[in-house]
Amino acid sequence: MNPFQKNESKETFFSPVSTEEIPPRPPSLPKKPPPKICGSNYPLSIVFIVVNEFCERFSYYGMKAVLTLYFLYFLHWNEDTSTSVYHAFSSLCYFTPILGATIADSWLGKFKTIIYLSLVYVLGHVIKSLGALPILGGHMVHTVLSLLGLSLIALGTGGIKPCVAAFGGDQFEKKHEKERTRYFSVFYLSINAGSLLSTFITPMLRGDVQCFGEDCYALAFGVPGLLMMIALVVFAMGSKMYNKAPPEGNIVTQVFKCIWFAISNRFKNRSGDIPKRHHWLDWAAEKYPQQLILDVKALTRVLFLYIPLPMFWALLEQPGSRWTLQATRMNRNLGFIVLQPDQMQVLNPLLVLIFIPLFDLVVYPLVSKCGINFSSLRKMAVGMILACLAFAVVAVVEIKINEMAPPQPGPQQIFLQVLNLADDEVEVTVLGDENNSLLTESIKSFQHYVEEKKYYNLVIREYGKSISSMMVKDAGNITTNGMTAVRFVNTLHKEVNISLGTDISLNVGEDYGESAYRTVQIGEYPAVHCKTEDDAFSLNLGLLDFGAAYLFVITNNTNQGPQVWKTEDIPANKISISWQLPQYALVTAGEVMFSVTGLEFSYSQAPSSMKSVLQAAWLLTIGAGNFIVLAVTQFSGLVQWAEFILFSCLLLLVCLIFSIMSYYYVPVKPEDILGSAAKQIPHLQENMINLEIKNTKL
Repeated sequence: MNPFQKNESKETFFSPVSTEEIPPRPPSLPKKPPPKICGSNYPLSIVFIVVNEFCERFSYYGMKAVLTLYFLYFLHWNEDTSTSVYHAFSSLCYFTPILGATIADSWLGKFKTIIYLSLVYVLGHVIKSLGALPILGGHMVHTVLSLLGLSLIALGTGGIKPCVAAFGGDQFEKKHEKERTRYFSVFYLSINAGSLLSTFITPMLRGDVQCFGEDCYALAFGVPGLLMMIALVVFAMGSKMYNKAPPEGNIVTQVFKCIWFAISNRFKNRSGDIPKRHHWLDWAAEKYPQQLILDVKALTRVLFLYIPLPMFWALLEQPGSRWTLQATRMNRNLGFIVLQPDQMQVLNPLLVLIFIPLFDLVVYPLVSKCGINFSSLRKMAVGMILACLAFAVVAVVEIKINEMAPPQPGPQQIFLQVLNLADDEVEVTVLGDENNSLLTESIKSFQHYVEEKKYYNLVIREYGKSISSMMVKDAGNITTNGMTAVRFVNTLHKEVNISLGTDISLNVGEDYGESAYRTVQIGEYPAVHCKTEDDAFSLNLGLLDFGAAYLFVITNNTNQGPQVWKTEDIPANKISISWQLPQYALVTAGEVMFSVTGLEFSYSQAPSSMKSVLQAAWLLTIGAGNFIVLAVTQFSGLVQWAEFILFSCLLLLVCLIFSIMSYYYVPVKPEDILGSAAKQIPHLQENMINLEIKNTKL
């Protein structure tokens, strides 16, 4: 007798069965096999899926590579705000896969979900590119368009992320398991190939192409948008070849419902008269099948190990934000190539492709021969330690960069540089309030028209026998993008037009007129063409180096015609960008040991029915890691090198906690999970006899 059967009714209902013979159905036509690639067992449809993934990853990583610099130099946000929005966007990209998986499994199916969300994806790229056009509206319009475009891109890329790879696996027949495994390897290769090319090409489109007299962010966003449009078209072209499995229900939803029912049912039956159960999930046995409960138990054991993982992703996601900002303050001339600061991100996918076979074929076998049991959890812990070391190296590089930087004036301070254009030496003394002033005004008046924390040049000039002076105020953050900035002071009695390139021209007024700063390409400028209303001449500006801000004073004190005085307001970047190579190598090695091993371990520990749930949970840990960066950036208030040390120490602490959790974790084999079902069912049935049933539909 079923102990859960209601007392009010003991009737049994049977469906009527006709005794008449049912006419046999006509035999169904055999299903036509899908076309193959060159006579192999690989379906032709996977070509469209792999090309789609390559273009989509090119689109995503290409747009993301230039995103931080776009915030900083186009929208003119500060470094903390730029970093926060960058990681907020990344976090959203890893939270939306749950939505995409739910839509695909419960409603539209994988094919339609990919098509519809790809349209949203393309629309997001179009809006994002429009937001990067300087001629389209003002700062508020650009900001609104950018945030709207990024929101749609996050929905599109996150929504299709859990669908594309699984849809490709659906194209294979069950008897072609070996080919399906190789397909996933090719699929992963297409991801890294798209990332590798895009992180190298889009920074060139941004920095080497000029649009409206500045970096061409519209082109850098437009080309990834075009690639996403190509991805959508290619994917749609294979529509008639695809095996489109119908939606079968979302296992993620079932897991959440099972957990919620177990918790609520335990709360309803908290009386001491009711026997306890071995596991809190056993309280879901009244509604859900025993195998599902056992699968959820196995899943929760793995998810418990996921708790410390977001801290690792908080470090791994920063090369696109903080590390790129660090690269803007470094010398990017490697001799054989001049890199853009955002191009250094290409090292990550490149080193991933190198390190994966290196670790699998060389490092792990050598460690095994040394008699060391290098388990999956130990590999993940070592990956965390390598990421800690990477951020320690980042902090050291940051300190060295700061040592080379110009002094930063603090509160109630200014930085004053004196340029003496007179023939003789001039002694400049700043006296107290009661004494003579530096200028014709009193020192109090002088303090009123200078601003604290600013840079000024005091130009001493000579008219006949008299000496006078003028103040030239410098812009605040003129070289944070690592480019070269120049400005001119014209001591001639005529206006001067200066041509610094095909599209850069400056007009400097007469009699100590001054120009604004303009960014130019680095290199030698031996003969810059200049002209006045009745004369033309050339000026030798010499080498203009990375990150320097130069002030040129045009004078005519010699018989050789106009000359320039050259002074550095901000010195050039001295630290080579090649010093970022060790930190990229360490963090990528940590990624290979942590990410690849972690996925392999998680899949081996979870039942086959829980693979999609596990994938969603893994992506959620990445999103949570980005959220940690956002919180630390906004609320820590630390200088940059100290923030790097903070992240390194936090991950080291989390690594210790993870190691303790790993020590007590007992790996479970899939056959052990299935074998335990028969042992637990009779015991559960004994405990259910005295159970109090409340509002439970059977």
